[in-house]
Amino acid sequence: MSSPSERYARWAAEKKLAASELGVFSGRYDFELDEFQLAGGRVLESGSSVLVAAPTGAGKTVVGEFAVHLALAQGRKVFYTAPIKALSNQKFGELVDWLGHERVGLLTGDTSIRPDADVVVMTTEVLRNMLYAGSSLLEGLGFVVMDEVHYLADRLRGPVWEEVIIHLDTSVQMVALSATVSNAEEFGAWLQEVRGATEIVVSETRPVPLWQHVVIGEELLDLFVDEDGAAVVSHGPGAQGKRQVNPEIERITSFSLPVDERSGGGRGRSPRGRKGTSGRHRPRGSGQHRPPHMRRGRHGSHGGAQGGGTGGGRSGGPRGGHIPRPMRRPEVIGLLDDAALLPAIMFIFSRAGCEGAVQQCARTGLRLTDDAERREIRAVLDDRLDGIGVEDEEVLGIAAFRRAVLDGYAAHHAGILPLLKTVVEELFARGLLKVVFATETLALGINMPARSVVLEKLVKFNGVDHADLTPGEYTQLTGRAGRRGIDTEGHAVVLAGPGFDAAAVGSLASRRTYPLRSAFRPTPNMAVNLLDRFDLGRARETLETSFAQFQTDRSVVGLARKARELEDTVESYRQAVTCDLGDMESYAEIQEQISAREKTLSQTRAAADRDRTRSRLGSLRRGDVVALPGGKRRGYAVVLDVDRAVLGGPQIDLLDTEARRRSLRPGDVPSAPAVIDSLRLPRQEAMGSSKVRKDTAAALRQRLSGHDEDPRREVRARAERTPSTAATDPALQQLRAELAEHPCAQCPDLASHLRWAGRWRKSRSELEGVQRRIRGRTSSLARQFDRLTDLLVELGYLRHDGEELVPTDRGLRLRRLFSDRDLLIAECIERGAWTGLDPAGLAAVVSAAVHESRRDDRAPEVIPDPAVDAALTASVRLAAELQSAQTRHGIDPTSVPDPAVAGIVHRWARGDHLAAALAGNDLPPGDFVRHCRQVIDLLDQLTADELLGSTARSAVRAVRRGLVAQEIDR
Repeated sequence: MSSPSERYARWAAEKKLAASELGVFSGRYDFELDEFQLAGGRVLESGSSVLVAAPTGAGKTVVGEFAVHLALAQGRKVFYTAPIKALSNQKFGELVDWLGHERVGLLTGDTSIRPDADVVVMTTEVLRNMLYAGSSLLEGLGFVVMDEVHYLADRLRGPVWEEVIIHLDTSVQMVALSATVSNAEEFGAWLQEVRGATEIVVSETRPVPLWQHVVIGEELLDLFVDEDGAAVVSHGPGAQGKRQVNPEIERITSFSLPVDERSGGGRGRSPRGRKGTSGRHRPRGSGQHRPPHMRRGRHGSHGGAQGGGTGGGRSGGPRGGHIPRPMRRPEVIGLLDDAALLPAIMFIFSRAGCEGAVQQCARTGLRLTDDAERREIRAVLDDRLDGIGVEDEEVLGIAAFRRAVLDGYAAHHAGILPLLKTVVEELFARGLLKVVFATETLALGINMPARSVVLEKLVKFNGVDHADLTPGEYTQLTGRAGRRGIDTEGHAVVLAGPGFDAAAVGSLASRRTYPLRSAFRPTPNMAVNLLDRFDLGRARETLETSFAQFQTDRSVVGLARKARELEDTVESYRQAVTCDLGDMESYAEIQEQISAREKTLSQTRAAADRDRTRSRLGSLRRGDVVALPGGKRRGYAVVLDVDRAVLGGPQIDLLDTEARRRSLRPGDVPSAPAVIDSLRLPRQEAMGSSKVRKDTAAALRQRLSGHDEDPRREVRARAERTPSTAATDPALQQLRAELAEHPCAQCPDLASHLRWAGRWRKSRSELEGVQRRIRGRTSSLARQFDRLTDLLVELGYLRHDGEELVPTDRGLRLRRLFSDRDLLIAECIERGAWTGLDPAGLAAVVSAAVHESRRDDRAPEVIPDPAVDAALTASVRLAAELQSAQTRHGIDPTSVPDPAVAGIVHRWARGDHLAAALAGNDLPPGDFVRHCRQVIDLLDQLTADELLGSTARSAVRAVRRGLVAQEIDR
C-alpha cells in the first residue's frame, strides 16, 4: 500500500503530464511511455538538448518523434537525420504515415522531396553540406534529431556527425539517440561543452527479456543458468545478476572423444527428414508454445551419460566431449521452428554465405509457409517487382529470389538490389518471411522484428582482417531479438563450432555496453570550408572542440600520472643496476647497440630481398606459370599481364587454378615467385569471358601435373636469398669485442645484473613512449590541421593574407567536393585530366574516383576509349604526385583511383541494358546500383564546374536511367 503523500505525488505528476505537450504526444500510443522516454521528453520541453542512450529496441525513437511533435506545436522546423539512406527512407515513410505527405520532406543526396517542409528527413552528410553552404533551409530550424549517433565512431562517416554537432547553431535543440555506450557521461559532457545545456538520459534495461542459447550438435542449450541449473533471462525484465555459464556446455566442450564416439546427426537430410517444419503455425509471443527454457533436460542437470539424454526429443545429441559436427543451416531452422523460435534473423558475416544459405535451403526443399501465406507473398512480389524488365530478370536472379521468398526465407545484404531488400524487409515485418540470412549491415536500425537472432560465427571480416566480435557488435546484433510490442521474449542463439569457448561467449553476452571512440580528423574539404567561414585561429579552435580532442585531452591526464609512476620505477631500477667490477649501465648499453646493429643488418637483408622480388616481378612475361610462396597470394597461377608503370608496382595480373583473376604487387608475397613453366594464352581481350578463363585454368592445372602440390617447395628449390652479413660486419664485430672485454663480463652475478638492466631498459623505453604520446596528443588535431593547410598552400588551394589563410579560387571549388578523395579529384579537375571526355567517359573516370574495392583480386577491364584510358592514366599519375606531397607533409596519403568497375559504368552510361553492362563480371547488382548512386553524387557536384559542368549533367542523365533511376526515385 502506498502512503497518501505518495498517491498525491503520483496524482500531481499525472496532472502535470496531462497538461503538457508531452502528455498530448503520449496519447498517440496505446501503451504507457517508459520513464527514460518521459525523462527525455521533459528535457526537450524545458528547452535543453538531450542525449538518450538505450538498448536496441527499447524505443529511443519515441524521444525523437516527440521532438517532431514539439517543433510543430511551436511553429518551428525539425530535421531528422540518419546515417544511411535506407534508414532515412524508412523514417520518411513512418513520418508520412503519421503527419501526411505535405508536412514531411526527404533529402538524401540523390533524392529531394519537399525540402522546405516543416519536417525534413535527411542523411547526416546532407545536413553537414547545408551547414557549410549556409543553406536558407536552415532558417527557422528549432530541432535536429540525430538517430544512431554512436555512428560517429565509424572511420569513414563518423567525422560528419561531429562536424554537424560542432557547426549547428547553439539555438537549435539537439536530440542525440545512441545505443547503450559505456562512456555516455563522457559523450554527454562533450555535448554540454559544445552545445550548451544538454542533459543525459541513460537506460540500460531491455524492454523485452532476452534468453541466450547455444546450439551444439543437434541440441539447443541455455547459455546461462542459476546455481540450481535452471535457465535464466540474461537481460531485460526478470534478468538475474547471479548466473553462470551452463556447466553442461562446458562439460561437452571440455573433453575429446575418439572419432567413432562423436555424436551428431547426419548432414545429408533436411530437418527431421521433412520439407516443412512443425512449428510454423505457433503464434509469436502468445505464450501458447513451450519455450526452450521449459523443455526437459536442456540445462544439463540430468542429461548426458547418466541417462535420460539431454532433452529436446532429438536423437544423436551431444554426449559429453568433442564438439559435434555443426548442423546444416536447414537443420538449424528446423530446430528453431520445433522450439517455436521463428521468425529468426541468421547473421552470416559474408554475402556469399548468405546466398549459399538460401541455396542450401532450396536444395533440401525447405518450406516454411502455408498456402495462404504464399498467396499473400505472391501478391506482394507481383506488385513490387512489376517494374523490372524481362531482360534484367536473369542477371538479378529474380526467379530464384521468388522461389525462396515464397518458401519463407531470403538473403539480405548490401550486394542485393535495394528493391529486393525492401521487399524482404516488408515481408519479414509482416510475418510472411520466417528466416532471413543477413550480414551485419542489417543490424543498423532497419526495422525488422525477429523473435530470435542466430549468430553463425563470432568472427567477422572488418575490412582489414578477420576479428572477434566486440561486445558492442554482439549487443547490436542480438538487440534485434524480441522487439517491443511484438514478442513477449527474445532469443539469441550462437552456433558452436571448432574452437568454441563457452566462457568467452558468456563474457561477450554479459557485457552490454561498449565505449564510443571518435573517428574525427581534418580533411582538405573541411579545411577550406572552415577557412572560408572563420579566421585561422577560430578554425583551429573549432578542431580543438571536437570529441576526438576532448577524449585525447582527458586521456593525457591519465598518461601524465602514468609517466610520474614510471619515472619512479626507472630510477629504482637504475639504482639496482650496480656491479662491483664496473659500470653495468655501459655494459647494458653495448648490448643494446649490438641488438640494434643486428636489427639493422636484418632489415637491410630484407630490403634486398624485397628489391629482388620487385625485380623478379618486373621480369615476368605474359604466359609465365609461377609458384607463389605465400602471404596474400599462395598457390599456382599464370601471368596475364604485367604493368611496370603502376605506383608501388610492378602489378601482375594473374589467373589462378580456380579461374579467379588476381592482382599481385611486391608487398603481397614474402619472397620472389618462381617461374616453373609457360602456357600459351588466348588474346587479352578474350580473358573477359568466364568460359575462356575456366578453359585457361583447366589448361593451367594440366600443365602443373607432375609439379609439387605445395608451391612453397617449388619456390624454395629455386630461391635466391641475400646472405647474412652478421658474421663479417666490422661494426658488429667491434661491439661484440667491446662487450667481451668489458670488466662486467667476468662478474659472477652477471645474469642477475642483466635481469635488472633489462627491467631498467624496458621501463625506460615505456616511459619514453608515454612521454611521446603526451607530446603527440596535446593539440594533436590542430597540428594535423597545420600540416594540411601547409600542403593546401603549396598546391594553391589556400593563400596567405597577412597572418591569415584564405581559400583561393581553387579552394572555393574544392569546398564543393565531398569525397574521401576530395583533394585528388580537385587536382584532376584543376590539371585538366578529365577534360575532353564524353558523358560515358566522364562517368567511367568518376567511377574510379569514388570506388573502393571490397577485395583486391578484381582486375580492371580495358575500356575501348583512348580518351578514358588517358584520363585514368593521368589520374593515377596525379595520385602518385599527391601521395608524394602528402608524405612530405606528414599526411596520410590518398588512395589511388580504383577503375575496377569503371568498364561496367562506361557500358551502362553508353546505353547498354543491365545484363550487358554486367556481362563477364561478378559485381552484384546491388553493389552496381549503390555504386551508380555514388557516381551520380560526385557528377552532381561537378555540374557547377565551368569546363565539366555540361558533360557532368549529361553523364548524370546517362547513369540515372532504367533500374538505377527506379531505385533512386523509389
